[in-house]
Amino acid sequence: MTQPPADTFLFDVPVPVPPVEQLLLLASQYTRHNDTLDLALASPTEPDPQTHAASARQLASETSAAITAVLDQQPCPSPDLSDALVRLNQLAYLSAQSAGHTAHKARELTALAPQDIVTSTAHIVLEQDRGRSGTSAPPAERLTPAHCAALHDIAQGRAVVTKSMGRQYVNNRGPRILVSTLRHLESTGLVDRAEGSAAPAFKGGPPLDRLRLTPAGMTAVASFIGLPPAGTNTPPRMVTPAPAQSPSRSR
Repeated sequence: MTQPPADTFLFDVPVPVPPVEQLLLLASQYTRHNDTLDLALASPTEPDPQTHAASARQLASETSAAITAVLDQQPCPSPDLSDALVRLNQLAYLSAQSAGHTAHKARELTALAPQDIVTSTAHIVLEQDRGRSGTSAPPAERLTPAHCAALHDIAQGRAVVTKSMGRQYVNNRGPRILVSTLRHLESTGLVDRAEGSAAPAFKGGPPLDRLRLTPAGMTAVASFIGLPPAGTNTPPRMVTPAPAQSPSRSR
């Protein structure tokens, strides 16, 4: 049956988001959730015990929906894929459980969610690409290794902008992000910043600006996530440490 033109609908029909970008959006939502908790905990007044409950339950639901979206793609079973889905299921459980805890405890339960989601996404993409016999999407054009590294760190909720004496600095956990790199990513519409949305660097200090991926930024990350780092031929793997071996005897 022919699909009717879009302008014949009486309401906006949302465009389906690919599972990878759905997961990257989920990581961003967890970062916002954690930032909101951080600001509440940094406030001089005790946060409302229920201030995070609705958000935590919604995140649990969104995490389960993302898992369903991945499974709907019918990926080829593999140990790495199973590990990634197990971790996402654990995050859904932790998020749901955090709704019944204090803000302090709730913050601990979702602390690593953005990083774990991005890591799991990389392994999901890798296993999907293997199942498609090398038909993965081409890497994003005009992105240098520095751009990719910055986008990857921002996707994990690990980058903020600080200001000191009229100058801006990027604080992040991965390879250093230069201000010039940030300006390029902002000018090309891949990254934006949420001013004053992250916890202060020190008690009594001003809130920091959280760096976030835009929808275009998520599409860019989806084009290279799961690929091996530049200059290598082997993609990253979830490696189980081998059992220790007894030292060989000298002859």
